[in-house]
Amino acid sequence: MTQRSQDTVIGRITSVYGVKGWVKVYSYTDPIDGILGYRNWTLVQDGKRRPVKMTEGRRHGAGIVVQIDGVSDREVARTYCGAEIVVPTADLPDLPAGEFYWHQLEGLVVLTVQGECLGVVHHLMETGSNDVLVVRPSSESIDQRERLLPYLPDQVVREIDLASGKLVVDWDPEF
Repeated sequence: MTQRSQDTVIGRITSVYGVKGWVKVYSYTDPIDGILGYRNWTLVQDGKRRPVKMTEGRRHGAGIVVQIDGVSDREVARTYCGAEIVVPTADLPDLPAGEFYWHQLEGLVVLTVQGECLGVVHHLMETGSNDVLVVRPSSESIDQRERLLPYLPDQVVREIDLASGKLVVDWDPEF
């Protein structure tokens, strides 16, 4: 999930589904059907925000399909394709200690255990085996390299301090 001010992006409408106005949704939630727990969405598309209500939704194969209130036509549904689905960050459930939402990690300064600055977490990527931190250089970083660091708590990621805005990693800067 990614954050935009006080909202968090929880998914994206990808395409139409069927002829009755349903749409396919790519969910950023874990598990993916967690997106169905949020009924009131704001769709963001081309810089415009549109509040909508999901009236019905379900898993369909590896994805999610939903119907938006008032949309019963395939061509109208097509106009929603590409929209990001956002909800207020305050609506997200609290996580257990030691777990974080991706948007909480974005913007943290990444330091090695030796105190060298590698840059700032720009975003995260999901891979098959583990999530990956995309660390971009900053004015304080030791060089101007972008780095991909595995998000492996207790192995690579040693400390996350949201209050101070720092993430400490056990990582060789030359790697």
